[in-house]
Amino acid sequence: MSSSASAPTTTGAGFGRAMLTRLLTGSQGPLIGLVLLGIVFSVTSDVFLSPRNFLNVIDQVTVLGILALGMTGVIIIGGIDLSVGSILAVSCMVFGWLPQDYGVPYLPAAILALIAGGLCGLVNGLLITRAKLPPFIATLTVMSVARGLASLTTGGEQVVGYPNWFTRLATVRHLGFLSITVAMFILLALAGWVFLRYRATGRSLYAIGGNPEVARLAGIKVQRLTVWVYVASGVLAGLAGLVLSARLDSSQPSAGLGYELDAIAAVVIGGASLSGGIGGVGGTVVGVLIIGVLHNGLNLVGVSPFIQQVIIGCVIAAAVTIDKFRRREA
Repeated sequence: MSSSASAPTTTGAGFGRAMLTRLLTGSQGPLIGLVLLGIVFSVTSDVFLSPRNFLNVIDQVTVLGILALGMTGVIIIGGIDLSVGSILAVSCMVFGWLPQDYGVPYLPAAILALIAGGLCGLVNGLLITRAKLPPFIATLTVMSVARGLASLTTGGEQVVGYPNWFTRLATVRHLGFLSITVAMFILLALAGWVFLRYRATGRSLYAIGGNPEVARLAGIKVQRLTVWVYVASGVLAGLAGLVLSARLDSSQPSAGLGYELDAIAAVVIGGASLSGGIGGVGGTVVGVLIIGVLHNGLNLVGVSPFIQQVIIGCVIAAAVTIDKFRRREA
């Protein structure tokens, strides 16, 4: 009698735990977290919900967002890219150095800067697929080399004073709210979403992240796709460098320090798994906004930048813990 009475309670508790797990670890979890952050900061700051502050957040996350789009593909295939911050730096220094020292027009210099980013990504991919280095070691190597090259281009000096047409790409808001660089990020995010969701090659990335050997046996060119994913990450890092140069009206060898960690954090917070095979552009965009809102909101309420680093670290740890819990429950 007592056992039959207690069965519904156990079942109800199990159902409640299952619903809570699904809520926290499902695709809607990061979005719920973003909404909760918005509510907290709207209560603690009078200006958080203002249109001007919203536009500031969007402008501030553009560089991180472009980096994170490339990192999404890398993490989906089960890799990691620690070099994107340094690739950003070497690309924006190439962009500033060529016109300054060699008189190269800015448009060709921008193209060469993107090529430099792609070449760094190519080295990453070849070190991983041909030299068989673990992604952590390969990209750590490129991170160090690219950072050194960024300083060598101008002897460690920054480049300042770009043409007005270039800086206006990031500073002028068309229709009152949309800059060219923000529009570029939105279009790239849409293109990435379509690629991963509707293209066979995009779906192949999930197969590689799930099990590379099974993917190879299924006819997927694992090594070639892996190289292209790292090349794309490098090109997007180069583009992020150009966007940062436009925003700051300068190029600095120290640009992008720590950006690789924020990019990884955004992708993981957005629901991707560091083990590969799970992730998406939609979640990454939400993760980027979470990091942007956290930095913006904490600045508005006067929290020290050092404490902000601690908070971001705790958020990353929570996201990875939830990922492990999700995979254990699967």
